[in-house]
Formats: sequence, structure tokens, C-alpha cells
Amino acid sequence: MTQTVLITGCSSGIGRETAKLFQQQGWNVVATMRSPEQEQELNQLQNVTCLKLDVCDGDSIQQAVDQALELFGAVDVLVNNAGYGLIGAFETLSREQIERQFQTNVFGLMELTRALLPHFRQRNSGTIINIASFAGRSTVPLYSVYHASKWAVEGFSDSLAFELSSFNIRVKIIEPGTIRTEFWGRSTDRENQTGVDVYTDYSNKVLGFIDGTAAKISSQPQAVAKAILAAATDGRKKLRYVVGHDARFTLTVRKLLPDFLYNNAIAMVFHRRLG
Repeated sequence: MTQTVLITGCSSGIGRETAKLFQQQGWNVVATMRSPEQEQELNQLQNVTCLKLDVCDGDSIQQAVDQALELFGAVDVLVNNAGYGLIGAFETLSREQIERQFQTNVFGLMELTRALLPHFRQRNSGTIINIASFAGRSTVPLYSVYHASKWAVEGFSDSLAFELSSFNIRVKIIEPGTIRTEFWGRSTDRENQTGVDVYTDYSNKVLGFIDGTAAKISSQPQAVAKAILAAATDGRKKLRYVVGHDARFTLTVRKLLPDFLYNNAIAMVFHRRLG
């Protein structure tokens, strides 16, 4: 029987490419987004159904799950992809911004997972694929809240995998490096809403360096889509799938070096080099 995947955040980037790849492989695809009425590509593809789902809205989550199950009878794979990045010195970020970061990247992911778990348990089958980041196991300046959200996804996924193994439900974590998508334009928030301006010069230097470096080392979103497909189909007990040369290099260094050496290396790059 044709398998079904439900993917969040399909309006652009990784989510869109993942929906297209699964469709090409013959899957039923439930491509969810906040504004499906504006979609002009995915809704033209055979076996792709675009549904409204806002991970910050619990009613929206349940309605999308109910619709998917009504349409296809079953969901085999959940891809928790929706997310955005809050960037800036912690002191400059408002409480509302921080809450939105966790609501989108963590709490929405948890609620959608909760909504599908009874279905997966009843079938004694299912795969949950959470899109984290190499930022979920490494750190750089000005990403403290974004890091916190992705580290939370990693910890949640690690523990959840133990809880669900007896129900034959697999949990997978995708850890992309810097990816060439619209994420840095449309899915980031860098506004200083608290009036604290003492970090401005430092932030401009650091973010300018990061933006310039990212443009040179970023991978294509199709690479992440391929990793997601592999996680859904390879039948392995493998937990983490790292995507991108920068992610593999960074996480290898993070694993090999003790904390003080890793932190010194980061400080050298971002402090001494930038002055």
C-alpha cells in the first residue's frame, strides 16, 4: 500500500523540497503550511494534499491530523520541519520573541507529535522525524535562544526514542548545517525590541561574518530532503542524520575537543578575528 507522510513548513525551503521528493518516490504527501490557499506548486502535484497547519495553534494541529487520517486512513511518517530562527544578543530580545521561538520550534513540534502518537501506537508502527540542526549540539554567539530551542528538540527526541521503541515507533533527528534556503530572509527575527543598543557593533560584525561565511559553505535543501527520505525508509535504528560539510566538521570537532578547547576555538573565530 502507498505510504503517507505528513510534513510541516512546506511553503518553502526544506519542507517544500521534502514534499516534492516523497511525491516523486510515490508517497501520499500531506504538505502542511500556514497559508495553503497561496500555494501554487505543490497543490498541482499528484498525490500531494496541501493542508492548513500552524504549529502555534493547537486547534490547527488537531484539525490537520484529523483531515490527513480521514483522507488517507493512516499516516506512516511525521516530519516536524516547521521552524524559524531568533538571532541576537539575549538581552536585546523580548519575552514575546523568545516565547514565539519556543512555541514554533519546540512546543508546536511536541503538540503535533502528541496528536499523532495514539494513531502510531494503535498501528504499532510509525516514524517521527524531527528537524533539529547542528546548532542543537554546537554553539556560536548571538544564537542563544535559537540554540536553546534546537538543543531542546535534540533532548526531547533522544528521550522519546526510548519511550516509543516498544511500540515499534522510531524517532529520527536530522541535523542540517547551513542550508541555502529562504530561512535567513523570511524565517529569522533579528529585531532589537528592548532598546538595548550596547551590542549593536558586536552584533553587526558577528552577523556580517556569519552571513558571509554561510553563503560560501551552505548546502542545498535537496540534500536535507534526501536525508529525511533515508531516515524514513532505511529501516535502521540510526538516530541522527547530519547534513552538510560544515555540520559534519563542526560536530566532529565538538565531539573530539573538551569544552574549554572548543570554546576557545569559537572565541578565537568570533572575538579575535572580528576585533
